[in-house]
Amino acid sequence: MEKSSDFMLYTRIQQKDKAALEQLYDRYEKILFSFLYKMTEDRDLAEEALQEVFIKLWRGKGEYDESKGKFTSWLFTMSRNSAIDLIRKQKKPAVPLEEIGDLVSSETAVDELAEWQEQKEQIQEAVSELSGEQQKMIQLFYFKGMTHETISTMCDIPLGTVKSRIRLALSKLKKTLHGVQERGAIDDEY
Repeated sequence: MEKSSDFMLYTRIQQKDKAALEQLYDRYEKILFSFLYKMTEDRDLAEEALQEVFIKLWRGKGEYDESKGKFTSWLFTMSRNSAIDLIRKQKKPAVPLEEIGDLVSSETAVDELAEWQEQKEQIQEAVSELSGEQQKMIQLFYFKGMTHETISTMCDIPLGTVKSRIRLALSKLKKTLHGVQERGAIDDEY
């Protein structure tokens, strides 16, 4: 099944299609929550703001205009505004309101967050295609920030082997990601 575009889902939500709302929620819940949590530094407040965003979507409050920018930019802006409203209601901002603007100072930052989420999913998919040893090296080196030497000692393998496995894994990741991006460009045309 082909992934529905955000705008198509939005249109279906405006027609009170619950399945479209669920699909959009599943698509953006994690990244929006992360974004809101960074703003509020409060789990409950971030969850409440996230809920507000999807309630507003369902009720048709605030309309998305495709000619004014990307759907993801609009969604993140609506999320930011919901968080600011909730912070103001509390009268004790977790993050000074002056700094909130720094967190999301421009539409570009919002776009970057959405693109980062998409890239993250592509990277996770590509990493899952590596051999077990290569996955382990990538996890330890890039995601856990360990040095080559630490990995060598921890895994009891020569330093040169660690470096070779990482280099081979990166080469395979590059090829896989290039293929995924090409497929994405083809899918976007239709």
